[in-house]
Amino acid sequence: MDEYNRDREEEQPRSSDPQNEPLHEKNYETPQSEPMYRAQNTTPPPPPPPESPKRRGGFFPALLGAIIGGLLVWLLMFTVGGSDNNDNKTTGTVKDSGSSKQVSVEINSDLTGVVEKSTDAVVGITNLQRGQDFWTQSDTPQAIGTGSGVLYKKANGKAYIVTNHHVVEDAEELEVTLDDGTKMAGKLIGSDVWTDLAVVEIDDKDITSTMEFGDSDALKRGETVIAIGNPLGLGFSGSVTVGVVSGKDRSIPIDINSDGAVDWQADVLQTDAAINPGNSGGALINMAGQLIGINSMKITEETVEGIGLAIPINLALPVIEQLEQTGEVNRPTMGVSLLDLRNIPVQQQSVLKLPKDVKNGVVVTEVFRNTPAQTAGVQKYDTIVEMDGEPIEDMVTLRKHLYNEKKVGDSMTMKVYRDGKPVTIEMVLKDGNSF
Repeated sequence: MDEYNRDREEEQPRSSDPQNEPLHEKNYETPQSEPMYRAQNTTPPPPPPPESPKRRGGFFPALLGAIIGGLLVWLLMFTVGGSDNNDNKTTGTVKDSGSSKQVSVEINSDLTGVVEKSTDAVVGITNLQRGQDFWTQSDTPQAIGTGSGVLYKKANGKAYIVTNHHVVEDAEELEVTLDDGTKMAGKLIGSDVWTDLAVVEIDDKDITSTMEFGDSDALKRGETVIAIGNPLGLGFSGSVTVGVVSGKDRSIPIDINSDGAVDWQADVLQTDAAINPGNSGGALINMAGQLIGINSMKITEETVEGIGLAIPINLALPVIEQLEQTGEVNRPTMGVSLLDLRNIPVQQQSVLKLPKDVKNGVVVTEVFRNTPAQTAGVQKYDTIVEMDGEPIEDMVTLRKHLYNEKKVGDSMTMKVYRDGKPVTIEMVLKDGNSF
């Protein structure tokens, strides 16, 4: 026994009471067969025996371990939370109101940053048409509908807005509402029914920002996109919805004149970002804040949810430029009127004398004077089945070939059936108002 233990033993009180007898080390041990909870007593345990000198040196390894552990925690916190490229940065102030605290937090993220710099370039467009005022019984401009538009250019004291044709259709006056509520008169420069695009001009004195064009061909499915517009009118102006690119190169049948027949196949982007009435003409942007689509329509069937459609900006750009410069889109035409072969009753198809394997095509019902078709020798009842080697099944495919593949002044090779025999026709396309 060392001197320390001997001194402590001499200091123990001498008594015949067993409770005052010194406790030996073996009394601290708990039998292995007993549960741990039986080792606990209601009386405080005697002080533990002193550690042997060889264990006193454990303080320094423990200190070293604590230092290393602290460094690891610090490095972990720096790696997770100390990067300069955080998507979210939060700052706040605390107001003590007694037993509870109110925390004011400002959150900045990539998404909020893109929206903040883009909303000023999205405007509301109100279509005004003349009608009788209820109160004054006078003939005054009345708001027929409201859509959206995107400021894309400032030049020579003017600012230019791209929107949808159906937003400005038949308007006698246009009223443009900026994001801050400022209203001003808009002037329609031109619109195009086939692409559903229009360009409006306003004075640029109150315009602070415009939106940059992006590249819709570079979009990927699943890429995050943001729709900004005025759903249900100006009461919800500047509304923001977020989604992804659900699909590219979608073709949607369009009935232009509401006669129940498909007149056009619109090439569009599909997104699940919410697009509602009033969003038409608004912006679909990427996470760089670039305009990559013009919100145009949504599928509204009862069983359908989350299918919004936008005109890809790469298809819209040539039309926007022509509308801005000339007020119209100059498209190549042949100078004929046409009818889908499949819409002609079988009994009347016998006049065409077509081979039995010819089921699709477009029939020429009239050739106009002084047109490329008359010059090239096109005749009434010719059935067009190919253009430049591409099959023509109906007027939709014919129109898309003319409008998307050809330009005014281009040459075109056309295969037709005339009295049951194939004929090849060469023509030079010109600008006009018909096919």
